[in-house]
Amino acid sequence: MNIRQMTEEREDAVLSEYAARSTKTLGRKQKEQPCDIRTEFQRDRDRIIHCKSFRRLKHKTQVFLAPEGDHYRERMTHTLEVTQIARTIAKALQLNEDLTEAIALGHDLGHTPFGHAGERLLNELLNRIGRGFKHSEQSVRVVEKLENAGAGLNLTWEVIDGIRNHGTEAHPSTLEGQVVRISDKIAYINHDVDDAIRAGVLKEADLPRVYTEVLGDSVHNRLNNIIHDVITSSYGKPEILQSPEMKEAMFGLRGFMFKNVYSNDVVKGEEKKAQEMLRMLFDYYMKNWETLPNEYIELCMLENEAHEIIVGDYIAGMTDFYATKRFEELFIPNGWK
Repeated sequence: MNIRQMTEEREDAVLSEYAARSTKTLGRKQKEQPCDIRTEFQRDRDRIIHCKSFRRLKHKTQVFLAPEGDHYRERMTHTLEVTQIARTIAKALQLNEDLTEAIALGHDLGHTPFGHAGERLLNELLNRIGRGFKHSEQSVRVVEKLENAGAGLNLTWEVIDGIRNHGTEAHPSTLEGQVVRISDKIAYINHDVDDAIRAGVLKEADLPRVYTEVLGDSVHNRLNNIIHDVITSSYGKPEILQSPEMKEAMFGLRGFMFKNVYSNDVVKGEEKKAQEMLRMLFDYYMKNWETLPNEYIELCMLENEAHEIIVGDYIAGMTDFYATKRFEELFIPNGWK
């Protein structure tokens, strides 16, 4: 018996009856020989961590566009916080931590530069061809097609399902996917409050007491209380749940954040500039198709897809820094040397 098989035996002995088992995976599109050390979900986690799209998350906006402080979250730190919360919940509920971690690490791989402002812009541009743009679907496209020069990462069905269905209204097929879906909300609501307080946009006292009396009076207490509530509400059940009062308070705070931070003119004042920059880059590459990297041109020829989709892939993969750099190179004249 090899190490992988011993791990699989431990899963069968320890995990909840509702947990996903590595041995029961619906598999990959391209069959592969099993690893003698790692389970199938462990292999997926490793592939995501080592892919280029994951590394680029460190230079993509979460909420505060290109912040000048070291302690504001960006897409990478958001992903790590989601992963930590999700693993805590999965472990307590005796679910498959490796599957949970793989989904959490991969859930935002398709996010655009400049956060949801970039996503809205690409959605507008790709709606012209009836396609639209949604970062969860783009994350799936990343792992299925864009990584490894069009070969993708060949992940298991369960990981892809969790990545695709991490949105608020989505319905993951596994409890591990459900854990990541709620952990995403727990993470961004709480760390965005923390960042907004750090930025001077909010004070703790500004948060409505009707919510903080249920959730807690600090970021630490809110995280602790919400996570405990998910665990106690879901333990031994075939669904990931919250108590009615905790769910109402958490989503009430989320609504408060949308009104006072996510739509705040001070916080979002630079977003229109970022969107216009991405629009100009998109138009440039549509007119100068041959200047795209070869891997994107080859993918277009191989998949026979519209140029708009491939240009969207390229723009979505950019970091904030790279998009700004390309804009400067293409549109800002250099002084004579």
